Amino acid sequence: MENLIEIKNEYRSLDTLHNFLKTVPSYECSKEYDIWEQRTGANGQIARCIVLKKSSMHAIKIFFANENTVKINYIIPNKLMHAYFGKSVKARRNIIEIIAGVVKQLLLKGSQEKAFEELEQVLRKVAA
Repeated sequence: MENLIEIKNEYRSLDTLHNFLKTVPSYECSKEYDIWEQRTGANGQIARCIVLKKSSMHAIKIFFANENTVKINYIIPNKLMHAYFGKSVKARRNIIEIIAGVVKQLLLKGSQEKAFEELEQVLRKVAA
């Protein structure tokens, strides 16, 4: 699950967006290195993103796709849970891994979509 959102001029940096999201009650917000996609910045180092977390199983990752648009992706913020429940990026998987991945996605899909939509609405407050 992912989406692109154009944001207002006053929130066009990770720091200002992070400061706004820290004030939203009921959610935990942090600025972290993007370990989920391992994107690199202009200087060749791992890029940073904002993680807006609902629980240890539901969060969105926010980063700038361009100067006025942010891209949001659903993630599992807990690294251990992400390793087990997250999407496998291995080039080759055996049949058991494929079947287990399909079963996990079917069981989690509803709750993940609901959490993504809820967290996306928080970010829509700064949409242009």
